[in-house]
Amino acid sequence: MTALIVALGNEVMGDDGAGIKVARILKNKGYRVEILGTDIFSLQQRYNGEDKVIIVDAVLSNDAGKVIHLKDEEIFQKLKAEIRSAHFMGAIESLKLLMTLDERLKNAKFHFVGITIKRIELGLELSEEVERAIPRAIEIIESIVGDDE
Repeated sequence: MTALIVALGNEVMGDDGAGIKVARILKNKGYRVEILGTDIFSLQQRYNGEDKVIIVDAVLSNDAGKVIHLKDEEIFQKLKAEIRSAHFMGAIESLKLLMTLDERLKNAKFHFVGITIKRIELGLELSEEVERAIPRAIEIIESIVGDDE
């Protein structure tokens, strides 16, 4: 099975760049990675029919440094109702629209891997809690890519 790892975030806004940092590490390991920043709509141009799309992003929470993994419809239910992703609240509707407009995206299995953060503020550095969570996020993503399901 093929996989596309999609990173959302803004790396000049501190912990909001967590997804991009994870993506760069995975790209250096040879995975297919696209860094979209805050533009989920560009997924349509960068998607090449991969079986899995793994979105990695920062998630606003009062408990920084945790890693969450959601898949398929669970992404839309949980992110819309319970979890406040720094980008995914606007992107969730965009992703649904893209899936409606692009038949290819309807067939992909979607995964969301989020690292919880407390705040977004100007700066290039990640907090200690978020830095410590990055290896776990990478481990989860590599497991998803390697899973034949």
